[in-house]
Amino acid sequence: MASEQKINGNDTAPMEALWESQVDRAASEPSLVIDIKGFEGPLDLLLHLARNQRVDLARISVLALVEQYLIFIRQAQALRLELAADYLVMAAWLTYLKSKLLIPKAPGDEGESGEELAATLQFRLKRLEAMRDAATKLINRNRLGRDVFARGMPEAVIVDQTNAYAATLYELLTAYASQRQKRATSHVQIARRTVWSLKDAREILMRLVGEMKDWTALDHYLMEFIFSPTERATAMASSFAASLEMVREGHLEIRQTGAFNPIYLRNRLDKQTEPLKDVANG
Repeated sequence: MASEQKINGNDTAPMEALWESQVDRAASEPSLVIDIKGFEGPLDLLLHLARNQRVDLARISVLALVEQYLIFIRQAQALRLELAADYLVMAAWLTYLKSKLLIPKAPGDEGESGEELAATLQFRLKRLEAMRDAATKLINRNRLGRDVFARGMPEAVIVDQTNAYAATLYELLTAYASQRQKRATSHVQIARRTVWSLKDAREILMRLVGEMKDWTALDHYLMEFIFSPTERATAMASSFAASLEMVREGHLEIRQTGAFNPIYLRNRLDKQTEPLKDVANG
């Protein structure tokens, strides 16, 4: 049953539910055909054209429309009350929209004008039509169990994949170098070398001064202090420099019979020196 709608000159907003509650009617039901100056056709078509701004309602005679409408309503009431109510709603909306178009908008009136109202109705009708189209498309989609059916015992899909590589020697070397570069050590740390200082060599020779009673090769005293072959060069150089310093101070005596021959040391107990060859023979 259609709800009763009230329209007067103080209403600034139309009944928003009018365009959202359209009733589908069968083709066999009677319809109102309007024949007035400016339009000839069903009332539904006039309502649709007015909403889309394709018909100028200001040029249509409302008196002729009402007369034809009342005749049809009297006939429709005897057939179906709901049909008459629907046409009353459409007529009320057309009358309200035409009044908005004809009556100038007052300066203090905050309501929508006729043009704004028509544009708003057109936008909402298009949105409603899009929603109905979407609902129709969803309903008409294939449904599982009605249009399409799933398999009873689905089988696992086995994918047999074979990789084929095609590359030149240059591309292989480039890829290998790229991988090696990613894994290469980015920071190089050089280990500190063990170096004998002149002070360390002098301290060792000072402790051995008392044992150097006879000519003895320099490397003989250093063998127990050299733990790796890499320390031999630094130990010999520092010890030789320290021995020269101790000879200058008068603590040691040093001799070498020839170039690249062993260096001999002994404690300086007196001023006399003996030939190196006699010591070697003795």
